[in-house]
Amino acid sequence: MVERAHTIAEEVLFPAALEVDARGAIPGSHFDLLAAQGFYGLMGRPEHGGLGVDFPSLLNILETLSGGCLTTAFTWYQHHSVVRGLTGTANADLREKYLGAAIRGELRGGVSLAGAIPQPPRLWATATNSGWLLSGEAPFVTGWGIVDMLQVSARNTALQAGEPTGTIVTGLIDAEAGAGIAVEELHMIAAQGSNTVRLRFENYVVPAERVTAEVSHRDFLANQWLGSRRNGCLAMGVAGRCIRMIGEAGRGEIAELLRAEHGVIRERLDGGLGDPETMPAARAAASELAYRCAGALVVAVGSSGILARQHAQRLVREATFTLVAAGRPEIKDNLLGAFGRVHE
Repeated sequence: MVERAHTIAEEVLFPAALEVDARGAIPGSHFDLLAAQGFYGLMGRPEHGGLGVDFPSLLNILETLSGGCLTTAFTWYQHHSVVRGLTGTANADLREKYLGAAIRGELRGGVSLAGAIPQPPRLWATATNSGWLLSGEAPFVTGWGIVDMLQVSARNTALQAGEPTGTIVTGLIDAEAGAGIAVEELHMIAAQGSNTVRLRFENYVVPAERVTAEVSHRDFLANQWLGSRRNGCLAMGVAGRCIRMIGEAGRGEIAELLRAEHGVIRERLDGGLGDPETMPAARAAASELAYRCAGALVVAVGSSGILARQHAQRLVREATFTLVAAGRPEIKDNLLGAFGRVHE
């Protein structure tokens, strides 16, 4: 699968990346190819028809595809949260109904976490006799008009001793506007083809049979460091592509220096898997490297780098995107510290 990812990145995604960026649209054939080659089932267990690839291979694949086309990789990757949710749910009927199709890529999904995580939350879930009512907003939802379903998380409004219980409810909803849900298109400087929107909910009904989990806020956040490692692949993919192009521009010495730093930061990201407290700094370092590498690429290729139909300017904007995509306060603090550091 790692070899397949490399072939797809070099022969399909990268040659089309400028057009995807210019049009703000990903060809459906990209996702069809990924589905046909098994990439929607990477995290599915073999007993469910998935590939069950090991975590290092998953990271390698995500970084490789991100270096081909960040917009495509960013949109496609969020599907795997749906696969994980369906795999781990105690709702056997829901798993039976949707998991196989999700693993095969016949059903394609997205995810919305950003409404549930902040304090105070931006999206609330209120229990009813037959399910939950969602109210509030999900500020960044990727894949609208591309995916079939969204896995949405919201904070439970129930009180215990006068305080919110803190549990987070997660369920699957159809990715379409309708009663109780309004859609606002967002215009971004990069990855516009990801079709990222803001959703506003008002008493939107999620039936009990569509709920995948209800967990404590602590448990919900417990594995966020794993998400930071995966999201770091976006920045590492952009940085790796820039480094390669710097070498192709005849600046081999600079490329080698940056390549060595790229390897060190990858090791720091991997180290954060065993020491989660170090992950925010490593994740920040990945985006800071991508930002510097993209700037170095513009300098290496010269004035053509700021022309609209050139990869250099696209990669600068995509590196900027990685500074804030799937960010957390600790990552932001580390990035600001890096950018504000005085070099002697």
